[in-house]
Amino acid sequence: MARRAFAIIFTVLGFVFALSIAGFVLLYVFFGREPVVPANATLVLRVGGELTEVAPADVVGYLRGVKRPTVRSAVDNLRKAKVDARVRAVLLKPTGFDSPFWGKVQEIRDAVLDFKKSGKPVYAYLQYAGNREYYLATAADKVFLMPSSPLDLNGIATYELFLRGTLDKVGAYADLHHVGDFKTAINTLTEKGYTAAHKEMDESLNRDLYEQLVRGIADGRKKNDADVRKLLDEGPFLPEDALRAGLVDDVAYEDQVDDKLEGTRGDGKTPRIDGDDYARVSPASVGLNKGPRIAVIYAAGTISGGKSGYDPVNGAVVGSDTLIDYIRQARHDGSVRAIVLRIDSPGGSAAASDAIWRELIVARNERADRPMVASMSDLAASGGYYIAMPAQVIVAQPSTLTGSIGIYGGKVVTGGVYEKLGARIEATSIGKHAEIDSPVRPYNPEELGKLKEQLQAFYDQFVEKVATSRHSTPQKIDALAQGRVWTGRQAKQNGLVDALGGLDSAIALAKERAKIPPDSEVEVVAYPPRKSFYEILTDQFGGSGEQMALSAWLSANLSKGELEGLRVMRGPLAMFHRGEPLALMPFVFLR
Repeated sequence: MARRAFAIIFTVLGFVFALSIAGFVLLYVFFGREPVVPANATLVLRVGGELTEVAPADVVGYLRGVKRPTVRSAVDNLRKAKVDARVRAVLLKPTGFDSPFWGKVQEIRDAVLDFKKSGKPVYAYLQYAGNREYYLATAADKVFLMPSSPLDLNGIATYELFLRGTLDKVGAYADLHHVGDFKTAINTLTEKGYTAAHKEMDESLNRDLYEQLVRGIADGRKKNDADVRKLLDEGPFLPEDALRAGLVDDVAYEDQVDDKLEGTRGDGKTPRIDGDDYARVSPASVGLNKGPRIAVIYAAGTISGGKSGYDPVNGAVVGSDTLIDYIRQARHDGSVRAIVLRIDSPGGSAAASDAIWRELIVARNERADRPMVASMSDLAASGGYYIAMPAQVIVAQPSTLTGSIGIYGGKVVTGGVYEKLGARIEATSIGKHAEIDSPVRPYNPEELGKLKEQLQAFYDQFVEKVATSRHSTPQKIDALAQGRVWTGRQAKQNGLVDALGGLDSAIALAKERAKIPPDSEVEVVAYPPRKSFYEILTDQFGGSGEQMALSAWLSANLSKGELEGLRVMRGPLAMFHRGEPLALMPFVFLR
């Protein structure tokens, strides 16, 4: 009887599984074909949310081509539309950005400006617009604002959370130590407010980002800098006030925009194609992405040892083992003419960063005729800057957060928390320093000396490697380092990066150094490569999607503020070994 019941259960499960596979296959067939692009079409490009460098490897995302726009999918859509005779215009719709950073927004804005060189118009429609949404929209020929939506244009503000008082109340103690006066990543846990160095750094970053915002609006809206600064002090704006100030061209609902655009058809409607659908148009079909091969290796996330993965709270994790494997694949591919390392990382494990650095050095030195270029996205700081050093050329966006050449380490002592709860932790150990990482007590003087010695040794090594990379001296680099975070524009001025621009600029420089004609197209070979439908399906049903599922649940059930607070409270320390030295940038929230 039991055997028959089991047989029935397994038969039903098998049927359900087979039905699911059949459904996915049908979806693949339906979505896998390139869409029909109507003649004289307007490309509707929605950009917003949590812009990522690499699309999550999930079944639905694979079937649809993109689950949500990545930076590259948005840029590629604009590159294709620039040369696609079927596309006559672009309607840009910034929908609100979740990330507090500016580099990816600048990357897409640059792509919009490049698209306009085709002579085709770009229109922007704003249902909501804060600083970054409006900054992106100013690249358009005309800007439309919804009649009920204010224009939240008001300048740059930074918010830092300090938890020392909270830890004191619960009986915990952050026994964390750093090298570099501006290495403020630990201040969240060790301070009750700004230190002088921390405040100086944040003011400097905000001032530079503010000037970039002013310059972008002035260029886009044909105003001078002084007028823009005055307008920023008057914001936010009601729609009518934004129109009177010349910040937008018209106030309208989206269905009214078609009637206001130049060149609409007689019936007042222009054929449209959605950006998600257009993303399934292959670049090769419009003459792009073919020719000599250039490898683009993505290092997007917090750097850690082992395999790449996903932390439910802190997001993508760059595993040193995984990234080193990609570097070796590109290195051993004789057809690859150049390597571009695309970095979007706040850093992480010092040891993992050093392992990646070494593999990049080996790849760079193996072939003199194969150049290596680093391209920085939102973040390439601390360990993120460390892995950029092997490149012959470093390219950053003006707003990229980079530098943070410093180190910290230590532990959070939680023994007092347990005591307040009536619990007690006791240790049994053999060896003089066996309890150096004890969660019960702070470091004793001798243990602290060991930690500081380790941190100083890595900092000195970091500085020396930067000096070699930047053709400078350790003394000059030490003065720039000290854990200080710079914008890309500041880093260009002080010699930590070579050029300003995005991934396409980095690829152009790689072509130049590889002696590929500038007007020649190239085939971009991306690492990680896009997984096959079978691989994604196997991963999802095999359980490797659990972390992504948990992250999706957190995002669905917590507000942005709650999730951000959880990230800070949990902190990145939970991702690493207790006491592990970290080359990780500070917690910075730019709004």
